[in-house]
Amino acid sequence: MRRLSGVILAGAMLLLPALSTNAQAGQQAAAPQKFTMEGDVSLWSVSIRPDKTADYEQVLAKVKEALTKQGTPQAQQQLAGWKVVKAAKPMADGNIVYTHVIQPVPGADYSILQVLYATFTDPTEQKSLYDLYVGAFAGNLGLSSGTLAVDMSK
Repeated sequence: MRRLSGVILAGAMLLLPALSTNAQAGQQAAAPQKFTMEGDVSLWSVSIRPDKTADYEQVLAKVKEALTKQGTPQAQQQLAGWKVVKAAKPMADGNIVYTHVIQPVPGADYSILQVLYATFTDPTEQKSLYDLYVGAFAGNLGLSSGTLAVDMSK
């Protein structure tokens, strides 16, 4: 019996560091990742359910409020360079395309939920915003970022 408990103890001692490392890796993986953009202009298109466009626009209004409340120079730059265009006609599947036209701020986080959660810290409000966003979101259509090749206004 002593030998069996010694083997179990030795096995536990060998596994403990491995389990501890996996737990730390899991915690690191759970940390939110920034959604950053590069270049002079970014076009980020998302598909929104047609009956949930008002919800999505409500979320976008809260993003604007969050960035305004943050009041940092970076948040002010994000506000100044972020516009959202709603497509005039639905896609073939009925969803509505919203295209975010962004002059990226280097290192700024454009993750909708992370921007919201940074300002609105009440868990009940966060859950409500999450539900609105996820309920409206049908799909991520793509991101195109780059440098300005030609400025036709000049």
